[in-house]
Amino acid sequence: MKVYISKPRDHWLSPYKICEKICWWREIDYDEPWVERVNAVLKPVMGLWMAFLDLVHPCIEYVKIDYWDTWSMDSTLSPIILPMLKQLRKDKHGAPNTDDEDVPANLRSTTKAAQKAKKNDWDSDGNHFKRWDWIMDEMIWAFEQLTIDWEAQFHSGVHDNIWVPSKELDAKGKPLTYQMTKGPKDTWKWDKKGHVKHSNRIDNGLRLFGKYYRALWD
Repeated sequence: MKVYISKPRDHWLSPYKICEKICWWREIDYDEPWVERVNAVLKPVMGLWMAFLDLVHPCIEYVKIDYWDTWSMDSTLSPIILPMLKQLRKDKHGAPNTDDEDVPANLRSTTKAAQKAKKNDWDSDGNHFKRWDWIMDEMIWAFEQLTIDWEAQFHSGVHDNIWVPSKELDAKGKPLTYQMTKGPKDTWKWDKKGHVKHSNRIDNGLRLFGKYYRALWD
């Protein structure tokens, strides 16, 4: 996989900005006659200049997918998504609307503390940003698990398997089947309850990622 996405580029240069630079010592009024005349002259010129720069210096969005990238696509994407989520969590400047059902009871909009923080009916409740932080933390945690061998913590001990022949024999007196069973040195154990709980939390983090995918902006 090869990905190169350039920084967003805006080649438009506003004629009004040029007028502001010309009259740097004062604040101009865009309705001033001379400003309107300059804008009428420069606007088509700036349009051609922007088209030229867009042509010679366009935004680059290059993505090349190799066939092995989709052998385990979840494993390929997880280490890419994880640092992006962490950066968004750190640099975000807002929070979308979220559903109470997706967060613990103490973070819901219906709590007394959350409602008390509202000065007006149209204001965000006191837990508005806390809910988004919690949801993002669950997304990040889920993708962190997918970049490590999270299942290993629920297994302990070693396997010692032996094959026990069945009593059913063929014409030559050989066993027809064998049964695998634990040997005397087998100490392997599996924490099924912990494994299921951990897996369910990962699934919920991925569910939140899908549900709020279009809210992943800064």
